[in-house]
Amino acid sequence: MTWVGALVRNRFRQWWQSRLPLGDLITLTQRRVYILPTAAGFMLAATLLVLLVASINYQLNLGYLMTFLLAGSAVAGMHIGHGTLRGLTMSLTAPEPQFMGVNAVFDVRLINDRRSPRHGIGLAVVDATHADHWSWTDVPAQGMATVQVAFRPDRRGLHRLPALTAQTLFPLGTFRVWTVWRPAAQVLVYPTPEAHAPGLPQGEPRPGGANIGSRQDTGEFEGLRAYQRGDPLKLIAWKQVARAAARGSDELMSRDAQQAQRYALWLDFAHTGLQGTEQRLSRLCAWVLQAERQDRDYGLRLPGLAINPGRGEAHKRRCLEALATC
Repeated sequence: MTWVGALVRNRFRQWWQSRLPLGDLITLTQRRVYILPTAAGFMLAATLLVLLVASINYQLNLGYLMTFLLAGSAVAGMHIGHGTLRGLTMSLTAPEPQFMGVNAVFDVRLINDRRSPRHGIGLAVVDATHADHWSWTDVPAQGMATVQVAFRPDRRGLHRLPALTAQTLFPLGTFRVWTVWRPAAQVLVYPTPEAHAPGLPQGEPRPGGANIGSRQDTGEFEGLRAYQRGDPLKLIAWKQVARAAARGSDELMSRDAQQAQRYALWLDFAHTGLQGTEQRLSRLCAWVLQAERQDRDYGLRLPGLAINPGRGEAHKRRCLEALATC
């Protein structure tokens, strides 16, 4: 029946979290802070009960003193722990887009506007699989502390950040004070790049361009010429230079940019050589990154979408976003 209890807890957690408002900035009021005894707190309560019964039976004045002193300390600790979170302001910044399978890390700022510090505050994702991934910090008086929280999305696309929990066991560990926060920020998750993707596909002749010149199986143009003084480093054919060096030649070669301009490199969803949708998107993602590293102009064709050839960080981001939301 363990799985039944877990299912009930998950359903109750989802129902409860759905009632919480969304926001990237929150100030914890008394209604948003919850408190319950910990296992150590229940053990202390049992110990105090035994001490009280023994003191009554044997009329031990020192026993009464010890019992009420410990009980007063526990009550004071409960008040201090509740005040550690009450009045705290938390804000976050949406994380940058990430590839699937990589942790999405985002910063949470804790702002303390009172004149005393707040100690032992931990943040984590409200999820059983992240139960041990706590980030702990102290917030100085009238100051700010930043904590990094991470989670791993399990699929590509646009995701809302998971619910977060902040808690403290300060000062005695007998009471757990916590809150739950639902951020409104979202993170975009790209497909996982194929680990050992093949070389880029062959370029397609541009309209009006002459279909001349041969290409290698790796998709790189064989249009080469001798290196000329002033050629940028990105035009040097380093692979061919390495092969020439292996043969004992020190000749430098550059790619023929005029010949390369006659062809357009299209990364086509229908021509990846794979069957599954996720496998195709994974290969296209690897090809986008590979074309950027080679400083090539490339376009992207997806079902119902075509992105004209280009290059650069903005073009790469646009292509990856299209792959993530396809």
